[in-house]
Amino acid sequence: MKTALAIRHLHFEDLGTLEPLLHELDYQVQYVDATLDNLAGLDVESPELLVVLGGPIGAYDDALYPFLTIEQELLRRRLASNRPLLGICLGAQLIARVLGASVYPLGQKEIGFAPLALTAAGHASPLAALDRVAVLHWHGDQFDIPRGADHLASTAIGKNQAFALGQHVLGLQFHLEADPSRIESWLVGHASELQQAGIDPRTLRAQAHATQPDLASAACRVITRWLEACRPV
Repeated sequence: MKTALAIRHLHFEDLGTLEPLLHELDYQVQYVDATLDNLAGLDVESPELLVVLGGPIGAYDDALYPFLTIEQELLRRRLASNRPLLGICLGAQLIARVLGASVYPLGQKEIGFAPLALTAAGHASPLAALDRVAVLHWHGDQFDIPRGADHLASTAIGKNQAFALGQHVLGLQFHLEADPSRIESWLVGHASELQQAGIDPRTLRAQAHATQPDLASAACRVITRWLEACRPV
């Protein structure tokens, strides 16, 4: 059985709808909690898939959260292995940083369910399955597109929403993995942020319920096609 290793920063920001998909694709899912587990000795080269998930801190907050320095070293090792690497939100920002791109405050919060504007490269990529599908945005930072990577998607608020480096590296600023049926965990876990941003949780809850049928199936199509493209020829 293949292994999918997921580095998690918050318990409820997990693989969401992608976890049952990975089980269907014969992956054994293993979580490592970056805030609790010893990252220093983690084997990131062997797993068939590495996923780095989201979290409410900045990819540039190394001085405040020293585990981020270790995490970025793990990403350097994974990138050198040329094996599938998926970064979501904070995970994508960390990958971008390791690849030499800047990560910085967006200037406003982008929180809510809304569709992406796919670039030409995005339409030609597995992200094509997200065309006109509302995904969950929940961030206040943005990455620049790393040198040599393809820019795949944007929104009116954040121009850099996704990038791909070759076939094996995919960085997503948005949350395609979020399970709309479990939105309550997000609303409670990030209640202070929502209050500070002036966002009514009832709005997000309604958006989640409206989005639920489409987002899960589209997310599974994206990841299935991406993993198929990652296979050696």
